[in-house]
Amino acid sequence: MSSRLHDLAGSHTWKCALLLALASCAVLPLLRGGANGSEPTSRTQAEWPLELDGQALQPLALSDVEARFAAHFPGRIGRFRAEADIITLRVAERPTRMLHPAADCYQGLGYRIRDARLEHDEHARLWRCFTAWRNGQAVRVCERIQARDGAAFTDTSAWYWAAVLGRSKGPWLAVTKARPL
Repeated sequence: MSSRLHDLAGSHTWKCALLLALASCAVLPLLRGGANGSEPTSRTQAEWPLELDGQALQPLALSDVEARFAAHFPGRIGRFRAEADIITLRVAERPTRMLHPAADCYQGLGYRIRDARLEHDEHARLWRCFTAWRNGQAVRVCERIQARDGAAFTDTSAWYWAAVLGRSKGPWLAVTKARPL
């Protein structure tokens, strides 16, 4: 009988060891930066670009609202001046509903949105543009999302579903240009 208990104990120990090894294999990628094997965000964040479309970028501080939003954003957010434009760059490391249309932000700040349409720039890239009005002042806003593989999106919902379904690979760069009129 004691031999039988020894066999069961040995079998139980082996099963526990195997279960522990399998659990370690499942958890290790998460500890190393995600289930997809990517590096942790803090180790892969590159510096912001010095220029965009040939225009020098001058860093600006995030507003208090932007800083609070950025603290929870799965990526990073930067704000810059380039000639007359204020440019907001958002790098999304993973699909997120926090990467939403600029029109939503402007409406949330009390702007009325008009003349929304798709436009091509001088480089033949497609942008979603609109005019935002508040207190008699107008701002022309254009935005697009660029994937690492070169795919581009002007609709955040289309980007989100392409990213979630694996049809677009990140990280993604969302560029929003605002110019007072």
